[in-house]
Amino acid sequence: MLSNTEFVRQSLGLHLFFARIMKEHSFFLEVGFTPRDSGFTQRADAFRREFDGILGETISLSNGVVNPRVLQSGEVITPFTLRAEQATIYFTGVRIPVQLTQAEAGLAGGAATVDPRLEQQVSALNQRAINATSALIQFKTNVLSNVLNCTMFTFNYPLLIRHIIREAELYLNQLRRLQGREEINTDREALDLEFFWNRQMAEHAKFIRGLLDPVENDLINMANDFGNEFDQLTAEAKAAIDAASPDAAAPPANLTRESLEATENLREFKAQGTQGILACQVRSIIIPLLGDHVLREANHYLRLLRMF
Repeated sequence: MLSNTEFVRQSLGLHLFFARIMKEHSFFLEVGFTPRDSGFTQRADAFRREFDGILGETISLSNGVVNPRVLQSGEVITPFTLRAEQATIYFTGVRIPVQLTQAEAGLAGGAATVDPRLEQQVSALNQRAINATSALIQFKTNVLSNVLNCTMFTFNYPLLIRHIIREAELYLNQLRRLQGREEINTDREALDLEFFWNRQMAEHAKFIRGLLDPVENDLINMANDFGNEFDQLTAEAKAAIDAASPDAAAPPANLTRESLEATENLREFKAQGTQGILACQVRSIIIPLLGDHVLREANHYLRLLRMF
């Protein structure tokens, strides 16, 4: 069973990463609907603002408490996040609260003693996030069903919608386990997480490939190669899961090394791509915030891999 201190630290670290991811998922959905579906646009905007609130509350509780490794990993914000938000505001007119990013830049990690009041605040925050994420999953699932049944058009790929449902489901599962004070054995669950994130990295590469301008041949080929590489790593992780006994599910060391090296390379590709988009040097229909979004997810996965 988790100690009170670990419950608070793990919960806040999870929200600092995933609450921002959820608010950006909502934003990507919001700007992808057509004028006919303005009601869906409004609902997506409401989800975005709800997760803005969850992230803001998380930031207010995190200083001096959260694990420093989370803050140092680049999964909370990157050197590009503020500029990516500002550029995205300019292109879309959606008023993203950049003050949250500025506040996160000032956060410090630590191991402050957790008092009962903070524990209660975090527990209430977790429940708020559980409710919001559950509703967002239902919304995303409805959108995906509409798209697959050809009753709705959106500028988001159906696979991208499935992709962001999967991430919301992971967040929800981890939140529920934290609320139950369940101690998560990272070693035992490492293989499942490698399978999950290798698949996500493969899909990131494929999304990038499909959103680049057709003249960007070199970048398209690089993205395609990353997609193929992570498809292979995903298949290897799945094979290892199928072969593992229930009490020995740690990933083979060579698989983790390969995943780590591939993710470091993909992370650099994403960082250079985001920088190029912000400098107007890459031709694409990739909105700047999406570039930074997938970069943060690679940073998150790298922290997990280094823990394994």
